[in-house]
Amino acid sequence: MKPFDFLVIGGGSAGFNAARVAAGLGQRVAIVDGARELGGLCILRGCMPSKTLIHMAEVLHLAQKAKTFGLKIPRAAADMRAMHARKKKIIAEFADHRAKALASGGYKLFRSHARFADPHTVELDDGKKLTAQKILVATGSRVSVPPIPGLAGTPAWTSDDVLDLDFIPESVLVLGGGIVACELSQFLRRIGSRVVQVQRSAHILSDHSPEASGVVAQSLRDDGIELFAGTKILRVAAVGGGNNDGSADIPVRDARGIAGRNARAPLIKAAAGARGVAATFEHGGKTITRRARHLFNALGREPLTDGLNLAAAGVKLRAGGRIAVNRFQQTSAPHIYAGGDVCGPHDIVHLAVAQGELAARHASGVPNLKPIDNALLLNVVFTSPALATIGVLEGELREKGVPFLSAGYPFNDHGKSILMDENYGFVKVIAEPKRGRLLGAEIVGPQAGELIHCFNTPLAMRATVFDMLRAPWYHPTLAEIITYPLEEIADRIGAGARDRT
Repeated sequence: MKPFDFLVIGGGSAGFNAARVAAGLGQRVAIVDGARELGGLCILRGCMPSKTLIHMAEVLHLAQKAKTFGLKIPRAAADMRAMHARKKKIIAEFADHRAKALASGGYKLFRSHARFADPHTVELDDGKKLTAQKILVATGSRVSVPPIPGLAGTPAWTSDDVLDLDFIPESVLVLGGGIVACELSQFLRRIGSRVVQVQRSAHILSDHSPEASGVVAQSLRDDGIELFAGTKILRVAAVGGGNNDGSADIPVRDARGIAGRNARAPLIKAAAGARGVAATFEHGGKTITRRARHLFNALGREPLTDGLNLAAAGVKLRAGGRIAVNRFQQTSAPHIYAGGDVCGPHDIVHLAVAQGELAARHASGVPNLKPIDNALLLNVVFTSPALATIGVLEGELREKGVPFLSAGYPFNDHGKSILMDENYGFVKVIAEPKRGRLLGAEIVGPQAGELIHCFNTPLAMRATVFDMLRAPWYHPTLAEIITYPLEEIADRIGAGARDRT
């Protein structure tokens, strides 16, 4: 077969968008994807199904609070079969659109796994070999299993299983305190499960400030989640007891979620005698054990590079297993690129898209390219309240010794959020101290994932707090709260800086 100009391994967010851009630039492009379904993690098992279910749980939670608003909505409850059916219908539409785009996007699609035979050649499952001048690795990530005694051999759910539930679990023991753990713990609690969440770090959402993550932690506890942070997990084990039918609703999987030939059926009954799981951990100087019917391993993900034979291509890995890349997504073999979860540094869809597009343009010889600006990096946690950030925040600035000003304002003193009964959280703005140029923002509160976009364009344009205050802000809106920290910073800088902008 004639060599390709650009070959992509993986058809998710990074791979699909890289192929689309390269084909648009006139390159002869191939995509190799061996997943059971086309679409990638975001569409099939990540962003879209999780946010579909989370939104439904939020509607349920609001209905259950009806009395707060003087309304009578009796017996609001989750119908998991109906919720599951709605989620499946929506995701099927998204996946079908992506599959059609992959099949008709001006590139050759190979439904197979790939492994490097040499730096310019990959071998498919059937032995066929493809060669290319430039190659992108975009194989994504998988659930990781830390070395916790008993975890690897204990039946466990992954996020895939939680997103595929068609019943309300009696109780769930959640290991982890990252984005997936927190979002889905709250989802499970709001549909009616008893939830115990165990986090090893000192606070949940450890990539975020303790102040912001503390607001989310309080909300989770107020929802009824038994949350432990700052723990040392000693062991995890299945516990006996048996159900009346001699089985339990526990999937026959290891803690990574691998079920061998039964991978298509995530909720297979476990062997007779298994009733649930138990985790024993140290917390606050005490040894604590908590039990539940189901274990959810949400301890993070790791790059998926098994079977690629990267050594044959001269591609090196960083500590932790991610593929090492430069500012233009090139690996240690300059004609081979990587994008998305497989290289990081963050498992975020819009970053994966940007990385894939940048790699495709660089591989196609587009001149004067600029690397991705991490100063504009967005991050959103879809808990309730949501947590969102953009730019550079206080902790990083302190570590680097960079001077800054910051100001915040709480939602429990803001008119629109009060009338919505959305009183958790705050908005915080960070700016440089001389002219007030925006450096970053942090919002934890109602619709934080939407509100954070108020800062997108100003940060990209290197705007100041004074620039943002020139615009009108409608009253009463949630967005209006942003003006209060802007005004505080502006007042602290003074009129001199205002005159210079």
